[in-house]
Amino acid sequence: MGNCCGVPKADYMVYVRTGDLKGAGTNANVKIRLHDSEGNVTQDITLDNFFRDDFEAGSMDTFHVPELKNFGNIISKIEFWRDDSGVASDWYVNKILVENRKSNDIFVFPVYRWIRPNFHYKIVHLDTSLPQYDPHADQRKMELREKCNLYQQCVKMKDGPSQVKAIPDDEQFSFDYKWNIAKRKLKMIADSKLQLLTQGGKWEGIQHLTKVFTNAFGEPLGCKRWSNDIFFGWQRINSMNHSLIKLCTEIPKKLGVSDTMLQPFLEGWPLHQVIEAKRLFMVDLEILQDLPCKSDDFVCPVPIALFFINGDGRLVPIAIQLFQQKADDNPVFLPTDPPYTWMMAKMWYNLADASYHQSLTHLGYTHLIMEGVCVSFHRNLSQSHPLFKLLAPHFLYLIAINTRGLELLVAPNGWVDKTMNIGIKGMFNLIARGLNRWRMDVHGTLPEDLKKRGVYCLNGKILPGYFFRDDALLLYDAIKNYVTKYINLYYDSPEKIEKDWEIQNFGRELTLSREEGGCGLLGVPFDGKFDKPEQLIMVFTSIIYTCSVAHASTNFPQYDEYAFPPNYPASMNGVPPKDKSSLTEADILSTLPDKKTTLDVMTVTKILSDRGTKSLGDFEVQYIFDPDAKRIVQEFREELREISKTIKRRNEHRNPKYEWLDPEVVPNSISI
Repeated sequence: MGNCCGVPKADYMVYVRTGDLKGAGTNANVKIRLHDSEGNVTQDITLDNFFRDDFEAGSMDTFHVPELKNFGNIISKIEFWRDDSGVASDWYVNKILVENRKSNDIFVFPVYRWIRPNFHYKIVHLDTSLPQYDPHADQRKMELREKCNLYQQCVKMKDGPSQVKAIPDDEQFSFDYKWNIAKRKLKMIADSKLQLLTQGGKWEGIQHLTKVFTNAFGEPLGCKRWSNDIFFGWQRINSMNHSLIKLCTEIPKKLGVSDTMLQPFLEGWPLHQVIEAKRLFMVDLEILQDLPCKSDDFVCPVPIALFFINGDGRLVPIAIQLFQQKADDNPVFLPTDPPYTWMMAKMWYNLADASYHQSLTHLGYTHLIMEGVCVSFHRNLSQSHPLFKLLAPHFLYLIAINTRGLELLVAPNGWVDKTMNIGIKGMFNLIARGLNRWRMDVHGTLPEDLKKRGVYCLNGKILPGYFFRDDALLLYDAIKNYVTKYINLYYDSPEKIEKDWEIQNFGRELTLSREEGGCGLLGVPFDGKFDKPEQLIMVFTSIIYTCSVAHASTNFPQYDEYAFPPNYPASMNGVPPKDKSSLTEADILSTLPDKKTTLDVMTVTKILSDRGTKSLGDFEVQYIFDPDAKRIVQEFREELREISKTIKRRNEHRNPKYEWLDPEVVPNSISI
């Protein structure tokens, strides 16, 4: 029976938060038992408010518990269940709170799971335990078996990463989100200036390109800076593809330059002294060699380029060779070449850079690699595991955005095929190549990646102006500090790690080959087992960093870079120049994508540049309730606030500013 005659006398209140997932609400009958710390158990309590539709998705329902006799003040456990009556009996519960009205204590029981019918779920206060200490191990194992059926690994593209076989209901968006591309595109082109783009056709002049941007879009930063050598150098270290540049310690034999050729650009320094002073840097995109394009009509260069730190501390390009091997029809382009010829070389270089960025830096090394990790995470870590609670906020919407993004963008005749020379054929090929190179202990561990490229520096003396590095290191260290304190809270001895079969299974699946159903990740410090806290700290720091900082830095600048085609073209017509003949503006225009393709680039990169979730540390769902762990979270948030202040102060003196890694801007997860 429901409560129908005012508020009854009650010692306890029960609050139930139903999740907001699709189909989370229930019409089933729900009952609960309370367990106190002395072993006493209440009778079955029906949770039902008369004349009220309880347990609607996203709602918090309140229930008065009848006066209890001979029952303790501390609620140590709840036991609840539902039947399968009603039209919609499925039910997803976020958490259940029990309030002791005599002592004003509130006991929290995190749930965050679908409730199967007629099974008695037992949840202890705060529900945080390593598996070897869980008093309800059978329930825990049963739930993991169910999750293993829901979250299955598979390889969807040839030699590709591990992904989810079918998206579970838990991972679906509970709202339309921002991915109705067709609807947003129509709204954007309603502006009269953009009507011109829907008609297609070629551009009349470079200045004509700058006139299409409106309030709906805003003028991208690339519009005014695209032809500038200083900005071209800035793109190598502070734009979307910021982690390819490395210190040049010797000139590669395949690069057709000489000391005499480079001398005019070294401000009077001999080449050997420039190298000794660590002022020469290089990007080599040899991984693009023989990469297929979407058809024989399109080309993707395989460039190698040199960059010099000038007397003003700016990184500037001094040599670009568009293909790997020296040849008469593969000249080295220089800043002293005819202006449009040099401009053309930089555009073709950026096309190759864009191909790498979209395929690997963005899609492959954040979205797709982390999808496999996310699947293994759900398969192996119970909701009660403290490390589940640590990671869960950073996987929010990842599988959903990957599923929808691949369906809408990376599909035959989709956005990638329309807007990139390499198309999905080249993109999938490049992802497969890149998976064999990415290592968690290098590429997923920022300081090690910087050291490997010779650009690790805390005082800015090596590669000054590398704002991505300087800001990302602050965030990496904050995340590592957070993870270290959290892991040490629950693993105060190696024995606890060794006997934690869930974390051992997680490590095993991360490193198991993709052919055998694992993620096939390289560089995971798991040689048969985890046995040191430092190993877990490295792995979990890498995952959180990749899902937040690494993704933010490579995703959110996309509109500013790609929306103005000459700045960062992913698609160009014709072939790269084979000599240094003087070119014209008309030659530049002839290579650019037409107006309809440009509109597609503008629309999607604008959507991709929108933030999807809350700021780092401000979690959408609160999984952590253990008071000691909550203090660690609060310390993390305080450290992030100080970092935000530091980055804002830095940006007062930067030109241009680098705002992508202000913690207020960095989301928790890969959600867009």
